[in-house]
Amino acid sequence: MDKNLKSIRKLHIQKTMENLEKNNMTAIYADSKEQVISTIAGLLKDGDTVSVGGSMTLFECGIIDFLRSGRYHFLDRYAEGLSGEEIADIYRRSFTADHYFTSTNAITLNGELYNVDGNGNRVAAMIYGPKSVIVVAGINKLVRNIDEAVERVKCIAAPANAVRLQSNTPCARTGYCTQCRSEDRLCSSYVVIGPQKSFNKGRIKVLLVGENLGY
Repeated sequence: MDKNLKSIRKLHIQKTMENLEKNNMTAIYADSKEQVISTIAGLLKDGDTVSVGGSMTLFECGIIDFLRSGRYHFLDRYAEGLSGEEIADIYRRSFTADHYFTSTNAITLNGELYNVDGNGNRVAAMIYGPKSVIVVAGINKLVRNIDEAVERVKCIAAPANAVRLQSNTPCARTGYCTQCRSEDRLCSSYVVIGPQKSFNKGRIKVLLVGENLGY
């Protein structure tokens, strides 16, 4: 990246992290995905119960494999051979986890997290339940405001996930949200997470990674 663009990007990162902290979320920065595992390892204790929301970023950073190391009690929604009911049970048990790992669809410069869910299990756990929520996100998720966050989901995150999941939705064919009523629709819950109450200070930790990750 051009050094001048890097300078501007650095300003955006600094402003976002400052506002996350003002919103009672802990902001952490890693230059690259290679630094992510060592960073999150410092947040966990052996034997902790951990769970994850659906996220390509977690796979790209090696977090899923790390949580499968045996050091933690991993409620693994991606384990082979799980039935639909077993996966749903993991979703429910995740509310009692010590740490819940996920990414986010967008982060505003004002320190807000914007997410759109189909089942709602991911956003529900981010809002309430697990003792700690660790959000891992690439700098491609940074946007100026909620309007840009909405647009990002409509033209990037939702269509890309629809293609990944082989969903029969208009956005998988057009590349842009049409507010469909498809049976395969991925978008049902729209959640903005803003300033956290003081007694929840630090519950949500946002690890911002200085490269593009996920959708």
